[in-house]
Amino acid sequence: MYALICMGLSLVVLVALLRFRMRIGRAMLAAAIILAILLGVTPLKLLNTLVAEWQSKPLTQGTPYLFVSLSLLLILVNVFGEIMQEAGIALRLVPAMQGLFRSRRAALAAIPLVMGMLPTPGGIMLSAPMVRQLGDHVGVGRSRQAAINFFFRHQWEPVWPLFPAVPLAQKILGISAISLLSRNILLPVFGITAGIVFLLLAGIPPRQPNAEPHPRPVHALRDFTHAFWPIVLAGFLYTTWNIPPAIGIFIAIFGLFFLHRIPRHCWWPLFKAGIELEFVLLVLAALYFKTNLQAAGAVPQVVQFLGEIHIPPMIIIFILPFLVAFLTGVTMPTVAITFPFLATYIGTGAEAKIGLETLAFSGILCGLLVTPVHLCLALSCTYFETPIGKIIAKLLIPTVVIALAGIIAAICWN
Repeated sequence: MYALICMGLSLVVLVALLRFRMRIGRAMLAAAIILAILLGVTPLKLLNTLVAEWQSKPLTQGTPYLFVSLSLLLILVNVFGEIMQEAGIALRLVPAMQGLFRSRRAALAAIPLVMGMLPTPGGIMLSAPMVRQLGDHVGVGRSRQAAINFFFRHQWEPVWPLFPAVPLAQKILGISAISLLSRNILLPVFGITAGIVFLLLAGIPPRQPNAEPHPRPVHALRDFTHAFWPIVLAGFLYTTWNIPPAIGIFIAIFGLFFLHRIPRHCWWPLFKAGIELEFVLLVLAALYFKTNLQAAGAVPQVVQFLGEIHIPPMIIIFILPFLVAFLTGVTMPTVAITFPFLATYIGTGAEAKIGLETLAFSGILCGLLVTPVHLCLALSCTYFETPIGKIIAKLLIPTVVIALAGIIAAICWN
């Protein structure tokens, strides 16, 4: 119970500081420090946790590696956006997207949906420059741009096997991949539908009668390829050879330099323009928050507490993943923490009630979509220059629809 109160107080501090217009990175760092004090996580205890993590996990799963790789990725994506402006790619991207999809709404959703298949932390920044460029051109408000980019990017997490939470849930419950995916597909179906209705059908200005005509499809495809190939390269290198996306973007940046004949004396100014230290502080704060929970063993305490107060099973199956996802802002650890406990209610192997697993995963998604400690949401707040509360407000109804999908699955496939 005490751990749950501490987490709640730290989030209250975060929200209060954001209300006073403190920048998100500094506010999250302050909330993480408060959490460390309340949970009694001393610097020595934090160091011991990091050492134990280094000894028990692969290097690429460690907190220091995540800090470096995420910070580099975010900075290099920002540099990528600067180069797109310098080379004139950004100016051609907007009409290209509209020429390909023939719909401004479809174009806005398609970018994060496609990029959402690349399961990398902070990968939301790969689609953010394109969504912002198109959204500004169409006249969509920045908070709606951020909500669209954030929401549609996360629709594949329950079904795309490259997200480690999917095979992990399958192994914990001992069920086949087809059984899990055939039930969980209900979540992106409901989610994408809700996103279309509540994020795309409203808040998009009408098309101007004197708007420029769309380019021919062949020209649109050419201009789209100019902007999108660096992202495809990063995704290909990551999924094929497990090369970090930051390295893929770095290679693509120099490809853009040479392909578009950008003078060498412009290279460093473009890198310098893309370096935003607030991104680095934000990554540091998010990982510090997570490591404090890990060092104090806080999340298992919350799991145990909820199990002891005799909440009805259906509510526990949804609320427990929701709460852990809300407090940690990450998917795979939420599955690792909660699913072994929930297996008692869901069952395993041939006896598993997979509809209940879908309900549990809907709780994870709902928690991720509305928590201010989710790194992607925090990054969206910074990149799109909009208050985090405005983003979350636009996500509430679509999130409820996803919860409804989980409830339907639990009733129909129980």
